[in-house]
Amino acid sequence: MLHLGGRDAARLELVAEACRAAGATARPRVVDVRDAAAMADWVASAGRLDLVLANAGISAGTGGRVEPAHVARSVFETNVTGMLNTALPALEAMAAQAPGADGWRGHVAVVASVAAFVAAPGAPAYCASKSAVQRWAEALDASERRRGIRLHAVCPGYIRTPMTARNAFPMPFLMEPEEAARRTLAGIAAGRTRIAYPLPLYLAARLAGSLPPGLRAFLFNRFPAKE
Repeated sequence: MLHLGGRDAARLELVAEACRAAGATARPRVVDVRDAAAMADWVASAGRLDLVLANAGISAGTGGRVEPAHVARSVFETNVTGMLNTALPALEAMAAQAPGADGWRGHVAVVASVAAFVAAPGAPAYCASKSAVQRWAEALDASERRRGIRLHAVCPGYIRTPMTARNAFPMPFLMEPEEAARRTLAGIAAGRTRIAYPLPLYLAARLAGSLPPGLRAFLFNRFPAKE
């Protein structure tokens, strides 16, 4: 059983239809990840949870200007609070379950980004939100293992979606959604806490993140800013 949640009813139904065409039993539900009560109700009504993927996220950049306060708040409300509204009730539901065929009571995968490792001046709230998501999942995995639950921080690079379509800057190693999904599921099956791909972009992000802040800002300011 595949439970799908999203804010856009039309787009959600399209995804559900695609899943059904691939042979899955899909149950869509219009729900806003920013609504803690609605998310808790949805998670509780789903039944047994083997894998919960917290994938809701929005992207924003400064466009070469100062990031507006409302933009920063909106990014954090969806990317961080929305993730917690998904993952926290799922963890409590999984803790009450019997272990599955793989020996775990369940898996929670949260989608961060390779941007989690770089404080890019063109997207401060986005980078910070993804860093929070990545660090929270990796830190919690160590303790949740004692309850028989695994957490996974998924840190992809650029994926061809409407969100990245408006980027005016180069996007190296741009991949299709199907490839990203394959790598994510393979990483979860392999039991990896951090699932970062593609490797060259991940290593480049780690290198850029290790630069002195002034030098990093100088280099990033030479590229078109994220809108």
